[in-house]
Amino acid sequence: MAVRRTRTRPGRPAYAVAAVLAAAALLAAGPQVAAGEPPPPAPAPPAAQAPAAAAPAFGAYLDYGPRGVARMAELSHWLGGAELSVGHTYLPGDRWSNIAGAPGFLDVWADWRTREADRMLVLNVPMMERNEEGLDDDEVRALLRQGAAGRFDHHYRALAQRLVELGVPDTVLVLGWEMNGTTYSHRCGPDPEAWKTYWNRIVTTMRAVPGQKFRFDFTPSRGRDAIPWTECYPGDATVDIIGMDSYDQPRGMSFDEQVTEPYGLQHHVDFAKAHGKPVSYPEWGLFRNGDNAEYMRRMLAWMDEHKPVYNTLTDYCPHGVWQCDDNPRSTAVYRSVLFGRTDGPAPEAPEPTTPTAPPVPTVPTAPEPAADCSPLNLGDWVEYWLGGKLCMRLDWYARHK
Repeated sequence: MAVRRTRTRPGRPAYAVAAVLAAAALLAAGPQVAAGEPPPPAPAPPAAQAPAAAAPAFGAYLDYGPRGVARMAELSHWLGGAELSVGHTYLPGDRWSNIAGAPGFLDVWADWRTREADRMLVLNVPMMERNEEGLDDDEVRALLRQGAAGRFDHHYRALAQRLVELGVPDTVLVLGWEMNGTTYSHRCGPDPEAWKTYWNRIVTTMRAVPGQKFRFDFTPSRGRDAIPWTECYPGDATVDIIGMDSYDQPRGMSFDEQVTEPYGLQHHVDFAKAHGKPVSYPEWGLFRNGDNAEYMRRMLAWMDEHKPVYNTLTDYCPHGVWQCDDNPRSTAVYRSVLFGRTDGPAPEAPEPTTPTAPPVPTVPTAPEPAADCSPLNLGDWVEYWLGGKLCMRLDWYARHK
């Protein structure tokens, strides 16, 4: 798609584990504190509702850093205990030191992944630094050729070693995503042949690191965009999954047109099948057509039909349904379809009844402190390791007089 999408993500966390210990000591020495009150429990599914069927592995992009991990449990609760087995984040594309996996940033995601054997970590990996700075085609072309010649191999070797050391050697790497567009410096259009050679060098370099079990996900945006994404495909030997980022755009396009357009959803699954690869949907959600319940219903049905390796909804405004209040009709569809789902076998259905979708709650999407409790801003890392925000009760002085 030709529309440029700029998605703002919070910066890399600045706190280290030492900050957690320091904060805990400070709190222990001060006045009494209490954890923020949890949100009210989500409504239970109606008694007459049939058990939900099994679904492909799914999750959502909820935040760039530790808050994204913490919010996964909250989203699962809101979905009636549905199993969110996919965690999705992005390496910063500002400088090479971050693309190589700067110490501290990936630790929290690795911790989440290794707590359960069936979890999946999906990591978007830029192919260039200054990845969202609008470099012109001549500069991008020169950089792609430098990458193809091996100039940047050492950064990806360092990233692979870092992921293996953290115990997540099976991470799914969405390398150079949306390369068929114009948003990113790692785009393919200025020199497709150099881009493909560069992709192959990165994959070969990372696969050479002992202990790795990476899967590489080739993920264009849906449609033709600036260049047909098939012209950027680097070959079956270095691609494990063929993904697609598919938002509800451009304005006025129906879901049927999204399926049948050149290089659209149907082309995607047909291309993957022809190459013997599974599909994925690393980014999807609402966009140019607003609160579009039909898109939400059809996209969920599409994924149920085509069984991607995983899908992760982009859950912030304007794309999302849980952290965004702008899309109530789509929120109701998403929640009713995924409520209570797991990756296990589908349970035996009870006697037929008329199913009733669970109501969309009006509770906040994140815990709120009690009325007599003032929240303390300790930072992402502290809040993650302590299990949420802490707050200072306003009546502590009176209770100790």
